[in-house]
Amino acid sequence: MGCDYNPEQWSPEVWREDVALMREAGLGFVTLGVFSWALLEPEPGRFDFGWFDEVLGLLHEGGIAVDMATATAAPPPWLTTAHPEVLPVDADGRTLWPGSRQSWCPSSPVFREHALRLVAEMARRYGGHPAVRLWHVSNELGCHNGRCWCDVSAAAFRDWLTKRYGDVDELNRAWGTAFWSQHYTSFEQVLPPRVTPAVPNPTQQLDFARFSSDALLDYHRAERDVLRELSPTVPVTTNFMVSTHQSEQDYFRWAPDQDVVSQDHYLDHRLADPRAEQAFTDDLTRGVAGGRAWLLMESATSAVNWQPVNVAKRPGELLLDSLRHVARGADAVGFFQWRASRAGAEKYHSALVPHAGPDSERFREVAALGAALAVLGEVAGSPVRADVAVLFDWDAWWACDLDSHPSAELRYPDAAHRWHRALTGLGATVDVVHPESDLSGYRLVVVPTLYLCSDAAAAGLAAYVEGGGHALVTYFSGIVDGHDHVRLGGYPGAFRDLLGVRVEEFAPLLPGATVTLDDGSRADLWAEVVTAPDAEVVSRFADGPRPGGPALTRRAVGGGVAWYLATRPDEAATTALADRIAREAGAARFEPPAPGVEVVRRGRYVFVLNPTDEPVTVFTRGVDLLAGDLPVAGSAGTVTVAARDAAVIREEE
Repeated sequence: MGCDYNPEQWSPEVWREDVALMREAGLGFVTLGVFSWALLEPEPGRFDFGWFDEVLGLLHEGGIAVDMATATAAPPPWLTTAHPEVLPVDADGRTLWPGSRQSWCPSSPVFREHALRLVAEMARRYGGHPAVRLWHVSNELGCHNGRCWCDVSAAAFRDWLTKRYGDVDELNRAWGTAFWSQHYTSFEQVLPPRVTPAVPNPTQQLDFARFSSDALLDYHRAERDVLRELSPTVPVTTNFMVSTHQSEQDYFRWAPDQDVVSQDHYLDHRLADPRAEQAFTDDLTRGVAGGRAWLLMESATSAVNWQPVNVAKRPGELLLDSLRHVARGADAVGFFQWRASRAGAEKYHSALVPHAGPDSERFREVAALGAALAVLGEVAGSPVRADVAVLFDWDAWWACDLDSHPSAELRYPDAAHRWHRALTGLGATVDVVHPESDLSGYRLVVVPTLYLCSDAAAAGLAAYVEGGGHALVTYFSGIVDGHDHVRLGGYPGAFRDLLGVRVEEFAPLLPGATVTLDDGSRADLWAEVVTAPDAEVVSRFADGPRPGGPALTRRAVGGGVAWYLATRPDEAATTALADRIAREAGAARFEPPAPGVEVVRRGRYVFVLNPTDEPVTVFTRGVDLLAGDLPVAGSAGTVTVAARDAAVIREEE
């Protein structure tokens, strides 16, 4: 267990109390220095490390490892005052001024020069310190400055396009500039997709999203390279933000540049089911990490401060939410932050030590969590094995959510979350992976709304099914290529031959409208005009825009099966279909003992998370680590998990 630690907000007397309380709570690490630039370098080139040295010494004496941040997340006022050209600019041309955080342009050479000077000083001073176990580049790169439309960014965008396309004629072909008289004769004429009188060029928007992710990745690499040169024995990470509301970085591209993948996650109570979203992002983080264990760098002990209503956690939820991360591959559980701030924008964000102090229910629950995580040490490094995969792609997300599509109500993450929620609710373990991943180890692959699909991904799915795999492809998949050009000849272009269907027209539904299928199930959002020349029709639309047309089809292909779903079934129908295709595919499942109870297998460990208000009984054989490594009670091999509690069973060999 660990947390962000911001000692600059407190006096030295508090630092000593902090270390003692950290030991009491069972903390193993802190992330130090994230927002310390203004105090570490109070004037250009003049560094003040004395106070920082003292804090680091206290932590080391207390046995607390340090994840050392490079302190570059927020520039100090002297930098933005002397060099206002480093400030980001939005699509409307407005400068985003200092006064919060991340007020810098990712492409700014001036910002990079000053930031790398600080990184080098940090690496030389602390790279060999015995407390420093990990380097932490900046913080949540792109959280507030993921895209910048300034002139410096425009020039960097043109350079990126030149490398991508080679010549302007190829750019014109890729962007379809014959439309609306957008033909370019020079790269110098190209701008970022700033605010325009009408809908911007969609491929220009898509490429700008790709460029923006790459620009921040290039910045990350610049810091990482300095650290590797001056502190080569300490691994390097940066904390990702894998979540529903953060779409601006393609973390599949970023992951190879991390020595270990780490992420931040906060429950979003604006969603209908925030904990299902947490499970999805955990499984996606594991997919980004290539199946390897990862680190949860930040989460919340209770409420956050940035939602319209910031919901506090009930008793037991801190343990359950933390173990959900561990069950899905996390080898560390971190929080923001150690001590709740007295001042500043995040003063009402929960912490391990709340405003009430350590004599509080929240701190006692934190200490109990620290003790629980300590006894789970043997779980670290254990792999999560899944029979089911859901395909997910940031490129497809960026393209799918652009303007002027058949329905603004359709958003890319929706289908992925729905199918993940249905399958995990049935007890399946699910990997969330890139469309071009090796699929051969899965019994079932779900392809939800993969609007943009590469030729390689389409070929990989076809080979998977031919080889005996089972796949479900949903509506609005395989529609465009990597340039956002429609694949002609009928939808779902990239998958048409595999599925044995042909869609002539989309028939999206108005908000609130529903359709009925001939099996009695209900659906909304989407319908299509489908023919099935080479597939079995499993169910048809009973009403709606095209009654009688296929809604769900099935095709045997080689040794496998390919399903196509042309609408969005309601939750009950989605679960029923998930159950049917998972059973037919032979996917392993650990059926939960009651609705809402999560059962997740990680290696030889079974995590049983019971968020309900009633105890549940699970049949298994082994020892419950959280119960003191005692054998599971009962001759039948059962464990009873109390309401809002958990069990972690080490199964017998």
